[in-house]
Order: sequence, then structure tokens, then C-alpha cells
Amino acid sequence: MRDKSAYRPYDFYGGPFSNFADSTIFIDVGFGTKSYPTVEHAFQAAKAVTLEEHDQVRSAPGPGYAKMQGREIKLRDDWERVKYDVMLECLRAKFALPSFKGRLLSTGDRELREDSPTDFVWGYRNNGQNLLGKALMQIREELRNDS
Repeated sequence: MRDKSAYRPYDFYGGPFSNFADSTIFIDVGFGTKSYPTVEHAFQAAKAVTLEEHDQVRSAPGPGYAKMQGREIKLRDDWERVKYDVMLECLRAKFALPSFKGRLLSTGDRELREDSPTDFVWGYRNNGQNLLGKALMQIREELRNDS
């Protein structure tokens, strides 16, 4: 008998698939390769037009603060067009780390869905777009193809 859980969506909010998870990454999101303590720090800093605002977000004391600061800075003119690609690059850096890579690959073929109660772009609730889940599934497929 097959394990039916292998076909159910994998809902997450927090944990290793969250952009708030501690996962120091090294990436260039617009101002040269730098280290970021979380994907959230890198993603929010990528919105910045100036190096000063970028570094302010990058050095925020936690991912929640980075997210708040990312809502207050002047956005790059092309942000809406590039934000998904920026997220993919941040996630590629995170899931290149062995401990995160293994966790993502362990989800098999399950649909990944961010169960955010408030984010209807990156999460799936209330007919949300589930862009984070879609990005994670794309990264998972890329990792499989690289193996």
C-alpha cells in the first residue's frame, strides 16, 4: 500500500523552508557579493536603490526587522519585474547548503505551500499565488537535475 502522505501538499510556515530560517548565504543582490544571515535579509536588501539602505537592511537584527525595513526603503524601479528572479537566486544560495538541500529533496514530489496567514503573493491561503512554494519546487527540480 502506498503512503498517501507522499501526495498531500507540504504546508510550511517557519522551519527550514522559511525565508526567516538562519541560513547564512553569500550572494550578489545588487551591491557585490556579501553575506546575509537569512534569505529574508538578502531579498529585502535587494530592493534598495542605495548602498546605505541596502546595508541597513542587510545588517538588521533579525529577519522580521529586515522585512519591515524593506517596506520602508525606496524600491528599485524594476523591482516588480525582477523580484521572483531575485528570490530564486537567494533560494539557490540557501539550498546549495547541504543541510537545507537534503531537507528540500526529502519532500519528494509533494506540492510545497507557504501557509502564511497574511502574505497572498508568496503564500497560498485565500487564493494566494504561492510564489515561495513555486520557487522552492523549481529549486528542488534544479537540484535533482544537477545530481
